[in-house]
Amino acid sequence: MLISRLMSIITCLFLALIPYASSITFNFTNITPKNSHDFLFSRDAAITPSDGIHLTNMKSDSGSESLAGPVGRVTYFKSLHLWEKDSNDLASFSTSFTFVINDLNANNFYADGFAFFLAQNNSMINSGRSLGLPFNVTTNTSMCPFVAVEFDTFGDDWDPVNPNTMSKDDHVGININSLTSAVSSKWNSNMTYGKECKALIEYNSESKNLSVSFTNFNDNNSRVWETGIYYIIDLRGVLPEWVIFGFSASTEDRSENNIVISWTLNSTEFEGGENNGSTPTFIPNNTGSGLPPTLSPEKTVRGSNLPPTMSPDAVKEGKNKLRKVALVVGMFVLVPISTILAIFLWRRKKTNVDKVAELGLSLEMKNEFENGPSMPRRLSYHELAQSTSYFAETEKLGEGGFRGVYKGCPRLPNKGLKSASEVRIISRLRHRNLVQLTGWCHDKGELLLAYEFMENGSLDLHLFKGKNLLKWNTRYKIVRGLASALLYLHEEWEQCVLHRDIKSSNVMLDANFNAKLGDFGLAKLVDHEKGSQTTMLAGTLGYMAPECVVTDRATKESDVFSFGVVALEIACGRKAIDYKTQANQMRLIEWVWELYGTGSLLEAVDPSLGSDYEEEEIKILMILGLWCVHPDSELRPSIRQALKALNSEASLPLLPSKMPVASYLTPPISSLSDFSSISKYEPSSSI
Repeated sequence: MLISRLMSIITCLFLALIPYASSITFNFTNITPKNSHDFLFSRDAAITPSDGIHLTNMKSDSGSESLAGPVGRVTYFKSLHLWEKDSNDLASFSTSFTFVINDLNANNFYADGFAFFLAQNNSMINSGRSLGLPFNVTTNTSMCPFVAVEFDTFGDDWDPVNPNTMSKDDHVGININSLTSAVSSKWNSNMTYGKECKALIEYNSESKNLSVSFTNFNDNNSRVWETGIYYIIDLRGVLPEWVIFGFSASTEDRSENNIVISWTLNSTEFEGGENNGSTPTFIPNNTGSGLPPTLSPEKTVRGSNLPPTMSPDAVKEGKNKLRKVALVVGMFVLVPISTILAIFLWRRKKTNVDKVAELGLSLEMKNEFENGPSMPRRLSYHELAQSTSYFAETEKLGEGGFRGVYKGCPRLPNKGLKSASEVRIISRLRHRNLVQLTGWCHDKGELLLAYEFMENGSLDLHLFKGKNLLKWNTRYKIVRGLASALLYLHEEWEQCVLHRDIKSSNVMLDANFNAKLGDFGLAKLVDHEKGSQTTMLAGTLGYMAPECVVTDRATKESDVFSFGVVALEIACGRKAIDYKTQANQMRLIEWVWELYGTGSLLEAVDPSLGSDYEEEEIKILMILGLWCVHPDSELRPSIRQALKALNSEASLPLLPSKMPVASYLTPPISSLSDFSSISKYEPSSSI
């Protein structure tokens, strides 16, 4: 084993001295669902059978549940190797695409538009007016490095003013870590007619010229090619070596479809390859109906003269000499290095086995966790420590089931996660109401996970600690989003995921107060046809279904119970268990059920809402909450039934006026070790 690893390292060292190519080429002339495996989708983005990728997938007769409107992103399934650190070589690329921006209601009430972008791996998508780019409009800061070409259809504060009309028109711009374009040009999108537009974006690694050509519409509503814009920039100073690339869009609170119909891309080999870094170009079409001729500084409307560059032959000759010298020197260096590596790897192997044993992870699991193709990127412990001021209390956002949660990363000891394969599967979950896992670190005897940052923190901060007063429509949106996330976990993903720790502190809120369920440290995977999986007792008292304490089993029904508790907390503004209140109101479920039985249910409504709520909706939420927390698990609704009730698509049952109790088998002694007493359950009443 040690010898094979050593030989692999030596081989890699030799290969590092040999010129190599890294390029991506594809041509999707008509994007259909059969191309789905070639793309990664985020939020509202999806492929439709009829007309390509819908970045903001919405219909003209319905809006989005999000206050910020639809937002979506699609990227190619492979990352682009933009530049190479050791040689400092920079790739060129060229991409063209056909797209439609359609004002659904044909009322000239434009939304934001869309963008082609390159960004670091695991960059976050943002909603609102950001075009789906990783930029926080509120703080006016970039959340990670990105370069984008925007096709903007709405005039925001930061957009350029047309000097002729003194208005903010549609425009095409090149953006560098900002929503303010470095250069831009007026553009008639012809959005209300929904006609096809075309664009060509090229980057030349020698001249550092990023150029954009695009179609416009003249007074006769005919499509013509514009000479476009360009910007001189060395992408090595802006972007990391490997980048994701694709399209993103947002509509805020307006109706607009952003559709990509076709897409081609060609990136070059590095300068050690045959093309010496020149930009791949498309064949010009003089009729004006095809792609435009390659854009050069002489044909652009913005920019300055290019600096002189070395000839490609001179560059290539110099690099070939350097590589020959490196090969000779490498032969003399590799022998002693091999000996040192053998000793080092032997010692490290022993240390790593000890560390892995501490976490309960086998070496096979560790390798799977590190090398899985769909895994989030690996982060260093130093990187996470620095981002949290070395896990300072001032950066602490709250507490999870077994961990502290810090701004930048949640810290996860070994109690929560038992296998790397579970984490790998959870990282593949994709839903707009789930917190996205973006990175991980396995170091210093701990496993640490990094999730996307939620600007508004967790739900409990707003309900119980007065961070912000949540209005009723926001609360109802939150509970529907939570139900939607749970439906995805229970029924819509390839395996059933039992969360096992649903509570208000694990419901995160993004910048627009959209609910995102997080903290999968206790989650378990089961087959859809199975009802439960035996587990160790886990969860949080007050949110844990009574049968879990007795049977040590987590089920879909126990997750629904926890959901019901959170629903009651949202309606009442009270904790599941509050020892500081009156004795008869200490346990939220019992108190609300008592008010339900006496016909005084509205007395439980959060006083901070005043009269600013929909009476029918709040009754639905509280009765649904009681239905979900029914002590008899067989009488609880499925999460699909619960979501239908929230959407007024199903009726609620008539619950008994007194809170029923359920009977269970006597619990094993081991289940009672951590509890001072467990009540005796009697046969339940029926709903």
